[in-house]
Amino acid sequence: MRDVFPWPLWWICALLAFGVICGAPPAHAQGNYEIQVYGADTVEPKSTMVELHSNFTPEGQKYEIDGVYPTNHQEHETLEITQGLTSWSEVGFYVFTSEQNGHGVQWVGDHIRPRVRAPDSWHWPVGVSLSTEVGYQRAVYSRDTWTWEIRPIVDKYLGRWYLAVNPALERTWHGPDIAQGVGFSPAAKVSYDFTKQISGGVEYYADYGRLGAFDSLHMQQQQIFVVTDLNVSPKWEINFGVGVGPTAATDHLIVKGIIGRHFSWKKPSPVE
Repeated sequence: MRDVFPWPLWWICALLAFGVICGAPPAHAQGNYEIQVYGADTVEPKSTMVELHSNFTPEGQKYEIDGVYPTNHQEHETLEITQGLTSWSEVGFYVFTSEQNGHGVQWVGDHIRPRVRAPDSWHWPVGVSLSTEVGYQRAVYSRDTWTWEIRPIVDKYLGRWYLAVNPALERTWHGPDIAQGVGFSPAAKVSYDFTKQISGGVEYYADYGRLGAFDSLHMQQQQIFVVTDLNVSPKWEINFGVGVGPTAATDHLIVKGIIGRHFSWKKPSPVE
C-alpha cells in the first residue's frame, strides 16, 4: 500500500512550531536521562519499542545549586515506550527516575513525544523526520519544570558509514528560564559498521544557549561520547558508551547504555 502523508499535517507541525517559538520560552537541556541521537525511522504500526536508558555520572556537579540536586554519582533509569501509529508516525512516552546516596530512588518526571517522518514512497535521498517533546520534571532535578522541544532529524547511510544530525530547539514553559528565548541544543552521530553485528562511532551533544546570543564556551554544555552499537537482531537495540564534558558547565564523565526490545502485534500471515 502506498504511504500517504497528508500535507495539512506538515502545515500543522510548522504552525505549532512557529507559535511556540514566538510565544513560549526556552529550556536549558534537561539532565542526562535519555542520551541518544535519533535516527529518522519510526516504529512500524502495530508495533511497540520498549527501551531502558541507564546513565551514571561518575564525575559531575558536586554541589546543590538553586535547590537542584548535584549530579555527581547520580544514576538515571529512563523507561521509554514508543508505539507505532502509521507507516510514517509514532508516539513515545518517557518515565524518568534517579537514584543517589542521600536521596534514594525518586521519580523525576514524564515526557510525551509524537513524531512524523517523510514516507519511503517519497524517495528522498536522506531520511527526515520531526519530533516534538513536552513534559514535566521535578524542580529538585531541573529548575525549569515544564519544557518543550522540537527536533528535526536527518540521517543517511553511506555504505558502512552512518550519519545523523538532530538540530533541536528548546523552550521553557515554566521556570526561571521562561524569558530567555529559544535554546539551541544540537546532537550528531557518526558511526561505522565494523561487522554486520558491531558498529562504533562518536556521538555529540550540546546546549549552546539562546539563539542569537549563545553562551560563552565556558558556560555551554557539550558532551562527546565514544559509543558501540550491537546489531544482534532486528528485535533488539543495544547501545553503550562513555562520554566526557570538556566545558565547565558540563558533567565531566558519564557512562550510558540503552537496551531496547521491539514487539510486533501483527497477526502472522496465513500459510498458503
